[in-house]
Amino acid sequence: MTGKTEQTAAAEALGYEQARDELIEVVRRLEAGGTTLEESLAFWERGEELAKVCRRWLDGARARLDAALAEEEQEGAGDDEN
Repeated sequence: MTGKTEQTAAAEALGYEQARDELIEVVRRLEAGGTTLEESLAFWERGEELAKVCRRWLDGARARLDAALAEEEQEGAGDDEN
């Protein structure tokens, strides 16, 4: 496995809060400046990976909420028929 593939796999294993917190730190370091171009690119790439992880967690949470709401509506409609 290459270093980048290992980093991506490690990012995907993070929980939402962990990924969010690390993303905040990456942004802080980029905004602070003082890094080389290579370091800045590495931070940016890591930030992109972390943002994708956060988006997947949020999308999954939205899907679960939508499914629960749809189930609740179906149960409510079934109650109305009785």
